Amino acid sequence: MSVSQQVAAFLPLLRRYARALTGSQASGDAYVAATIQAMIEDPSLAKMGASSKVALYRLFSKIWNSVSLNTTSGPRAVELPADQHLSRITPLPRQAFLLMSLEGFSESDAAEILDIDVAALRDHVAESGRELAAEIATEVLIIEDESLIAKDLEGLVESLGHTVLGVARTRTEAVSLAKNAKPGLILADIQLADGSSGLDAVNDLLKTFEVPVIFITAYPERFLTGERPEPAFLIAKPFQPATVSAVISQALFFERKARHAPKRATA
Repeated sequence: MSVSQQVAAFLPLLRRYARALTGSQASGDAYVAATIQAMIEDPSLAKMGASSKVALYRLFSKIWNSVSLNTTSGPRAVELPADQHLSRITPLPRQAFLLMSLEGFSESDAAEILDIDVAALRDHVAESGRELAAEIATEVLIIEDESLIAKDLEGLVESLGHTVLGVARTRTEAVSLAKNAKPGLILADIQLADGSSGLDAVNDLLKTFEVPVIFITAYPERFLTGERPEPAFLIAKPFQPATVSAVISQALFFERKARHAPKRATA
């Protein structure tokens, strides 16, 4: 496959990344165009080797971090509602967050793209979690039977600017709490005090409303069943507060992104 074919294959993904990074299609496309132009002017930049996608994103990131493109002189860029929050995060944490959560790069690849080490990447992801969570505050239902862990989660959630709707120790308590007010996010353990399952509690709640769910459990293998809810967001115990912070932000950001996505007309 030629270099141009490799670039063409990844171009739609790069445009998606650029759009989320800048907050508008016009600005994102301008940076992508600058990246392609740089490759045309300096063919050595097109020597991508085995990791073509990483090399393309690395070049884009160098341009993004060093060039300020003015796209305001033309038609006004239309902000993406779900991305307005993300645009307020400082540049490197925003890039780290998107490379990991939206583009699915590994830590090592994301660090290479940003020209930093993995430790610095993790710091940026954690910072993005704190900043983004503060921008999209919501009410959180915690389903956790261990009082110390529940207290830690409650403190962490509140430190991020969210409100704790309640802490449930059993499946019945979780359903009861959600009857009075619908949470915007659920943090759920799998093994509850009365022998019931946090998975069953979440399934009960998802019958009446949609909400992002993060499972925090010492038994991640129990979620590998293929049944709803799928473990899109899963944290293994023992956990680091920075990890919980980042995952909360990912869950809320992409839930809002999906909510604001244009709906296709159906026949």
